[in-house]
Amino acid sequence: MVRGEQSGIGFLTTDSLELPENSTWFVMTNLPGDIQKSVGNVYGLRTWIEYGLKQSKNELGWADYRLTDYSEIEKWWEIVYSAYLMVSLQSEVFRDADLEKTDSPSNLCLDKFQQHSWWDKAKGWKNVLNNLRLITQPLIFFCLITPWLKVFHIPSLKNGFLQLIDLMNEFNAYLPDG
Repeated sequence: MVRGEQSGIGFLTTDSLELPENSTWFVMTNLPGDIQKSVGNVYGLRTWIEYGLKQSKNELGWADYRLTDYSEIEKWWEIVYSAYLMVSLQSEVFRDADLEKTDSPSNLCLDKFQQHSWWDKAKGWKNVLNNLRLITQPLIFFCLITPWLKVFHIPSLKNGFLQLIDLMNEFNAYLPDG
């Protein structure tokens, strides 16, 4: 609490007469005004935020894992933050900065990528993630099929994958200059 300011003290509750233990919170804040209106309304959003995060975790398949070993948790968060960085670097802000360079080779490459039937031109993070998955798929699929190519020697299939991977490597992240 900041010195010299009046603090707001009160209860947030679903029943102001009975004050049920499982749905009543004692709150103290330095925010001015009626606590139930200023803090209660904002605090009520917490449930919806948690619900949204749970839905996101379920959608991404992150709710299926339960890690208890610290080193495994560390590895998990490294993957999560790396994926977040990868998607963030493709965000609209960086894309718009790069597209201003009209003769940029990445613009020509991007036009070609957008011809894929599954390419998503919308601007949300799920759309960006979808497009990044499309770009990384040739390498992932090649890694999965390589053991079979050692068993069944098909040079044209291997060469086709390598050509496709070379094309995918032309896709550049949108990094700001500076």
